[in-house]
Order: sequence, then structure tokens, then C-alpha cells
Amino acid sequence: MTDTPAPGPDLSVGRLFDVAGRTAVVTGGSRGIGAMIAAGLVANGVDVWITARRAEACDRTAAELDARGPGRCRSVPADLSDPDGVTSFAARIAEEAPRLDILVNNAGATWGAPLDEFPRDGFDKVLSVNLVAPFFLTQALLGPLRSGATADDPARVVMIGSIDGIRVPVMDSFPYSASKAGIHMLTRHLARALADDHVTVNAIAPGPFESKMMAFVLDDPDTRAAVERSVPRGRIGSPEDVAGTTLFLCSRAGAYLTGAVVPVDGGISTTS
Repeated sequence: MTDTPAPGPDLSVGRLFDVAGRTAVVTGGSRGIGAMIAAGLVANGVDVWITARRAEACDRTAAELDARGPGRCRSVPADLSDPDGVTSFAARIAEEAPRLDILVNNAGATWGAPLDEFPRDGFDKVLSVNLVAPFFLTQALLGPLRSGATADDPARVVMIGSIDGIRVPVMDSFPYSASKAGIHMLTRHLARALADDHVTVNAIAPGPFESKMMAFVLDDPDTRAAVERSVPRGRIGSPEDVAGTTLFLCSRAGAYLTGAVVPVDGGISTTS
């Protein structure tokens, strides 16, 4: 007589990558990488709140994504570089979503100027948006993030860094690269601080993607071609690339990962 083997764990794609029914916040979600991530979450049944400074753009993107479903998408415009903006936004989210499963800190800014001429206000602005705001928004939303988190199903914080925080960029964007390197270390530090609360913190470090920040390079056919040639995979990043990585980090498949910085750059930072 042969013993019947005990059933193993369900390792199907449907279970490992299922995020349906979860709640999420995506900052800077009205365009670029933020909109790509929000679209990927909504397409997989997540209820998403997006925020951006420009109310009209935020409302328009939310309406477009909400119409696609099956998840929901709602707009909560806010200026997260302003401490009062962080406080009021977090209070609104805590009221709407007392249990928050996913926080994507994506909103970002850049500023370029020659070293000898770089202005103090430009440096301060970029650090405020890219590094200070993600820390204090995460802090303000710890209650909702902790509320439903468990050892088997932790809440997820995803920071959007950059390969310019890994390698030295060509452009004179000094505070941008410094802020993104700071986000990568902040990710690791918060991951350790929140491990006992069952909140994972990971970062995605994108390479070139379609965005307003990259438009001055990618809108010109010659410079776009040069950028594509510089990428070992030979192309610009697509919505599937960054949305897929986010889904991995936010699903059961990524539940054992924390403190990691995942370069999604076609091999620029990993093969040079």
C-alpha cells in the first residue's frame, strides 16, 4: 500500500501574485512611473488612491484608471513637500482606508545646473520632495499600514529610487542622485525598523522610462536612440516592467523580501 503524499503549498501564479482586494496609495500617481504602477495595481483588483500636486491631472488619471477596473482608483491631490500637506493627506487616507496594504512613495523632482551655479533652493526642493516627504508620509501612515499586517501577509512600502542613486549620472543633477541614494539607504533602515511590525520596505531603482522628467531626452529621436543604445536590453522601460516588479513586491511572492533595492534598468547598473 502506497501512502498518499501530503499536499504541498499552492504555488500557482494565481496565488503567488494575487493582490486583489488590497488597498494602496501611490504618490505622484498622475503620470509617468507612478501612473504605470497605479494602472498595474488597478488592473489586478487593488483599490488605489493616487496623489499629485496638480489636481486636474490627478483627477483625470484617476478617472481613466477607475473606468478600466476591476480595482478602484481615486484622486486625492496634495503637495507632499509641505508638512501640512502630508498631515492632511495622511488624515484623509486613514479615514478612507483604516487598513492600508501598500504605500508606493513615487513622487519626485529633479533640478539641473552647473556645479558652480547650483542654487540652494533647487537643492533644498529636490531633497524635500524626493527624500524628506517619503519618510514623513511613511511615518504618518504607519497606523493604517500596521493595522492589518501579519507575519504571513505583511504590509508593503515601495520606495521609488533610481539607478542615478547607484551610479554617477552624466547630467549635473547633484541633489537628485544624492536624494535617490538616500532613498536606497532609507529603505534599508526602515526595513529593519519595521520588521517586527510586519511591514516590508523595498525600493525599485528604475532606469530610463517614459516620464516628464525624461521627456527632454526621450522626445528627441537622436538622443532617444542614444539612450536605447546605452541600455544592454536595447530599449526604454515599459509599463509592464515597473508594474510587474511592483506586483511581485506587493504579492505573496515578495513577502519574504525586505530592505532590497531592485534595479529595473535593462542592465545599465548591473552589467557595467
